[in-house]
Amino acid sequence: MRIALAQLNPLVGDLVANGELLLRACRAAAADAAELVLAPELLLWGYPPRDLLLRSALLTRQSEVLGQLVAGMPAGLTLLVGAVEPADDRGGPPLHNVAVAVDRAGWRAVARKRLLPSYDVFDERRYFRPGHGPGLLDLSLGAQRCRLGITICEDLWVDPGLIPDSPYSCDPIEELLPHRPDLLVNLSASPYTQGKLALRRQLATAAALRLHCPVLYVNQVGGNDELVFDGRSFVVDRSGSCPLTLPVAASCTAWVDLQDGQVCGRSLPVSAPPQGDDDESLWQVLVLGLRDYAAKCGFRSALLGLSGGIDSALVACVATAAFGSQRVRCLLMPSPYSSAGSLTDARDQAGRLGLRHDRVPIASLMQGFDHSLEPLLGHSPDGVTAENLQSRIRGTLLMALANQEGHLLLSTGNKSELAVGYCTLYGDMNGGLAVIGDLYKTSVLRLCRWLNGPGSTRSRQAAGLPASGPLIPPAILTKPPSAELRPNQKDSDSLPDYHSLDPVLKALIEHHRTPEQLIADGHPPELVRRIWRLLRRSEFKRRQAPPVLKLSGRAFGSGWRMPIASA
Repeated sequence: MRIALAQLNPLVGDLVANGELLLRACRAAAADAAELVLAPELLLWGYPPRDLLLRSALLTRQSEVLGQLVAGMPAGLTLLVGAVEPADDRGGPPLHNVAVAVDRAGWRAVARKRLLPSYDVFDERRYFRPGHGPGLLDLSLGAQRCRLGITICEDLWVDPGLIPDSPYSCDPIEELLPHRPDLLVNLSASPYTQGKLALRRQLATAAALRLHCPVLYVNQVGGNDELVFDGRSFVVDRSGSCPLTLPVAASCTAWVDLQDGQVCGRSLPVSAPPQGDDDESLWQVLVLGLRDYAAKCGFRSALLGLSGGIDSALVACVATAAFGSQRVRCLLMPSPYSSAGSLTDARDQAGRLGLRHDRVPIASLMQGFDHSLEPLLGHSPDGVTAENLQSRIRGTLLMALANQEGHLLLSTGNKSELAVGYCTLYGDMNGGLAVIGDLYKTSVLRLCRWLNGPGSTRSRQAAGLPASGPLIPPAILTKPPSAELRPNQKDSDSLPDYHSLDPVLKALIEHHRTPEQLIADGHPPELVRRIWRLLRRSEFKRRQAPPVLKLSGRAFGSGWRMPIASA
């Protein structure tokens, strides 16, 4: 039997276009003699649809689109795809998250999602109620009769050996055991998180060994708001080996031939994908996230402030890969405190990427603010007030140009700065997207070093970037970080060294450690208490930050639900 995995990139809420995307994938699969096509969770809607699920008109449109799929489905082909189904009573949330089987004879829901995540960025219990009983579908595929066990995303995340603290009371894999499925299918919409690929593979392998059958895992790809879905769909045979993996951060349809529970043939993607959660995968996810965020929001070009520092250098590289050099514009906005080296480095960075860059000095604007505020303050602004005015002047210039020319303004702040509030509201926090807002400063440095190294050649060529030589000026990587808002300023004047700061932040933010636990682990008490105080006091800033592309287990976005005012 030949089964195709359709790793697709939907637009949230555009059921008609998503249906057309599915139909093209089905026709391509049929041309390759596939008999079954698997598509991701809620692919007709795009994940996550959030409150679009409450619009009754879209439920009507879903029925229309499913009817169009039935009419256009190639003969002899069955499609299994994620959709929604209205509940049959008013006893809870109004919908089920379902898998729908579509062929020339019609369509029908064949499995309801059992486990509904409501943690981190997920909020499925707001819309869905859980299904009851295992999802099963008997099909005739070629000369074989095949029983499919069907799970939807989270239903796979229950193995007691791998998820020991599971919040769920049922195990959908265990419930399938008495039914002896020939294949286990998982339709998924699993967003990228560093380190997640290995756990997905482990869970699928454990399920294959428990059920003694292959597992076919198909995942959504593409950026939807803050979430980036990395794809990397795969097949695990019943022995636990992984004969097929689809690419990271790219749409792709591939097929496998299965016989007696083993893979006996497969299609090959055009290029071999990265297999782990390495810097190459992280880079490709960043580029995809920015590209899709811009395109799906209607932006065709980007703007950023280029300071000569490492953060704006990395954002400029990502933007160039996502948009192309002709559609990225940079402003260099030196103040009297900007070093000559920073201006040279910014120009060097723009030149290496082929970016248009304009120099707009802000000294006269700073003087104008001083003159306006002196009568109110009794003196010229000084200290943090004067520093923030510089940032806000730059932010105003950037927003004006973005408004006038229709650019997407990119914020260049990193996660370390957002965590401790080392950023200025209505200044350097201005923008429509925080591209690296979920990368700590040390992670930014690591990714930039990879980007300058030989391991990035393939990714740079694929993105249309120069394939050889340092992409980021070496001087940017080696100089001490500085906002240059006062003479001889360094970040270390206000913050701990990033190599000390970042591990504490990661423990507090992503691992939910308490200051007391970190101190007991051997971290300096004064350092921990200082970082904890900065983290808590900066919540009001983060609430007003632009969306952050989620890359870690806990980003400053919809999964971060801390109060602004708290003890």
